[in-house]
Amino acid sequence: MSDVQRVNGYTFEYIDEHDFYECRGEVYYDDEHDPLPEPGLWRAAHMLCENLKNGECYPHPKGTIAEPEYSEKGWVEVVILKQQTNE
Repeated sequence: MSDVQRVNGYTFEYIDEHDFYECRGEVYYDDEHDPLPEPGLWRAAHMLCENLKNGECYPHPKGTIAEPEYSEKGWVEVVILKQQTNE
């Protein structure tokens, strides 16, 4: 399945093999020099989770549960945890 979602100017590509969306942004660092996701990208990832839940991301059904995760080197992933079925 080829699926791309654009949220607040960020483009998230769906990786079917791993059941998540991903987008790469800038790397930020906290006071201890630990890497952090780009703030705007992190907000967009949370918005994508809401869009998935509300059924706004075809082909994922309404009620899809997802969670944002920061990977490394600026990568943010929105992992699909559960999809509702129409049974």
